[in-house]
Amino acid sequence: IKKVLLEMEDQKNSYEQKAKESLQKVLEEKMNAEQQLQSTKRSLALAEQKCEEWRSQYEALKEDWRTLGTQHRELESQLHVLQSKLQGADSRDLQMNQALRFLENEHQELQAKIELLQGDRDLCSSDTQNLQEAMWPMAPDAGGGDCYSTGSVPGQQ
Repeated sequence: IKKVLLEMEDQKNSYEQKAKESLQKVLEEKMNAEQQLQSTKRSLALAEQKCEEWRSQYEALKEDWRTLGTQHRELESQLHVLQSKLQGADSRDLQMNQALRFLENEHQELQAKIELLQGDRDLCSSDTQNLQEAMWPMAPDAGGGDCYSTGSVPGQQ
């Protein structure tokens, strides 16, 4: 009986030791799990914070995109207005250039007419001079000068 009691005592000690080891192992696993839980919670909090930052940046970028879209449409509208004005200015420029060419041509024609008329005048003046010289010889008039220097015609004083 004593032997059985000793065996039972040994078994009891062995079970207690195994139970202590198991309990120690469970406690270590529990602590590791709690540490992992805390680490996971920190990672989750950090991920949520990053997510919120990204969400905030996304919303800001979305608003910037809307603003840029509005500005783009306004600038396109202004571009169309300016293109229209430019076409009008080009049209006016073309008209002004045509008018300028017309006036330059007219000026050249008038200049040619002036030169022709001046030539005719010079010719007429020369013919008149020749006629006057042929009709009225150079004779002193009653005042002692000639009729050409006073500009008078003999017999019309």
